[in-house]
Amino acid sequence: MINTVDYGSTGKIMLQLKKVAEKHGFTVDTYSRKWFNSKKKTSHNYFGFLIENVLHRIFSPLLGCESLMSFFGTIFLCRKLKKNKTELIHLHNLHGHFICLPILFRFIKKNSIPVIWTLHDCWSLTGRCPHFVLAKCDRWKKGCHDCPYPKRDYPQSYIDTSRMMWNLKKKYFTGIKQCVLVTPSQWLGYLTKQSYLKDYPVKVIISGIDLSIFKPTESDFCKKYGLADKKIVLGVAFGWGIRKGLDVFIELAKRLPDDYRIVLVGTDDNVDKKLPLNIISIHRTQNQKELAEIYTAADVFANPTREEVLGMVNVESLACGTPVVTFRTGGSPECIDETCGSVVDCDDVDTMESEICRICDEKPYSMEACIARSKKFDMNDRFEEYVKLYKISGGFL
Repeated sequence: MINTVDYGSTGKIMLQLKKVAEKHGFTVDTYSRKWFNSKKKTSHNYFGFLIENVLHRIFSPLLGCESLMSFFGTIFLCRKLKKNKTELIHLHNLHGHFICLPILFRFIKKNSIPVIWTLHDCWSLTGRCPHFVLAKCDRWKKGCHDCPYPKRDYPQSYIDTSRMMWNLKKKYFTGIKQCVLVTPSQWLGYLTKQSYLKDYPVKVIISGIDLSIFKPTESDFCKKYGLADKKIVLGVAFGWGIRKGLDVFIELAKRLPDDYRIVLVGTDDNVDKKLPLNIISIHRTQNQKELAEIYTAADVFANPTREEVLGMVNVESLACGTPVVTFRTGGSPECIDETCGSVVDCDDVDTMESEICRICDEKPYSMEACIARSKKFDMNDRFEEYVKLYKISGGFL
């Protein structure tokens, strides 16, 4: 398995999958880039050379050559895969200035190694961006050019090489003899079938959460923040901004009655400068249990996201018994049904406000119904779906 990092959501998925697959008798090696925060582990491999990856990180934005450098590190990786007689490669995220796409995919094709590729975002379909909804761009369908994606957004690129990169990605990503694409949402699966990857089979395996952690968890959260007599509207995100709907929460803070209070988790000092005084800002939680306590304390979870592959924060909230209201964008609506929340049109702040008030006042969604819905996203069940792919000759019937 190969992923940019061994932490965060995608890194955790990779390492958890490794444990599950090993319990089923597979021998699994996991790889991620060598970087400053790489910690030596006996069960995980960091590949490449730090100086090479640093140069890749420096020159990639200047030259617009994301994932076309780190030559020696990628050669080293391919040699190790060959030495280990690798029978199946499971790819995750390949962006992040650590791998040379031409070398890796030539190796895969030359050695006819079966591939399972989990697409955690849209980067594999485009000439550069991991998301294109906000930019209202569909050039990725026929050939990227004149890229509207902000130059400073990840992955940074100060010159527009989107046409070149789209053509190179199409060249390298297509033509693998045995390849199954996995998407965490029906939405991304549908988009994949409109891209140059359309000839590969696509299987939807929704992302899972740990239901032993995310469950109704009592705490003194309301007492600690003086919210005992308030209706709590919760928002959780990493990287607050227009993409995650920060402006919507600021607007809701002006509109909601005095007995409502918005709590945002995942903020920082820069976000705090934009927030009105009636929004409670929590930079980070100590652990996932503390996050589960906050989900449990909330009356409703609001997710005005404008770009989302699936939206696992929705599911985490449901698992803690709290209903959800979300914008109709990306895969976010797939997390809920009529028993546990509501979906409103993207940017329809009026309806989101009314739905928040309806849910808090009328209590139409029970804790039991929310928890029942979350069981569809049990991490253990979702990993077993991957194991089934591994067992049938690397996912090929």
